[in-house]
Amino acid sequence: MNVSEKAEEILETLWIATEEEGENAAHFERLRIGSDDEGLEELKKLAYVEVKGERVYLRPEGREEARMTVRRHRLAERLMMDVLDFKGEAGNAKACEFEHLLHHGVDTKLCTLLNHPTTCPHGKPIPPGSCCEQARREGTPGVVALTELKAGERGEIAYLSTDNEKKMQKLMSMGVLPGNEILLSRTFPSYVFKVGYSEFAVDDELAREIFVRRS
Repeated sequence: MNVSEKAEEILETLWIATEEEGENAAHFERLRIGSDDEGLEELKKLAYVEVKGERVYLRPEGREEARMTVRRHRLAERLMMDVLDFKGEAGNAKACEFEHLLHHGVDTKLCTLLNHPTTCPHGKPIPPGSCCEQARREGTPGVVALTELKAGERGEIAYLSTDNEKKMQKLMSMGVLPGNEILLSRTFPSYVFKVGYSEFAVDDELAREIFVRRS
């Protein structure tokens, strides 16, 4: 059963507050709702949340729906920002619109298309789906930013997310091109990697724009 867009927004904020920030509830002010909010009433009827005063608690019955809501949003961010090149607030806005369409297996197809990313463009974890677990069992590699690799890990360059011509030219001059193998040697104070027989160093900002398919 799908919940409304407003209810999904409440669930998403609740998941982030309780599962990622260690809170046990979220206040009406953070949720940007009042006691008579339609989305809140919908979630109460489904027994997904419990309200005490002006604080909303995520019930066990609502955890999975909240988790999947966050998953859909962060997958949508990956699509909009990495593939369709909508950056910043425009990317966030498009992701918010698109996430509500990712039901009935569409999120699984998108996740597979993106090679099961583990984090959103902001570095926050994407809750895995059954397709991710299957891919891991079968050894199917996922695509992550270079910053997600540990020193000593290698992979195949999947794509570059920058739309800055100078940055693109710099990466291309290093041989950072889709299909080439990359070995990350060091992560601090800069990201040092090898492409072929050459070694290069880039800052964190540029490293986040290199996406790698783990070997």
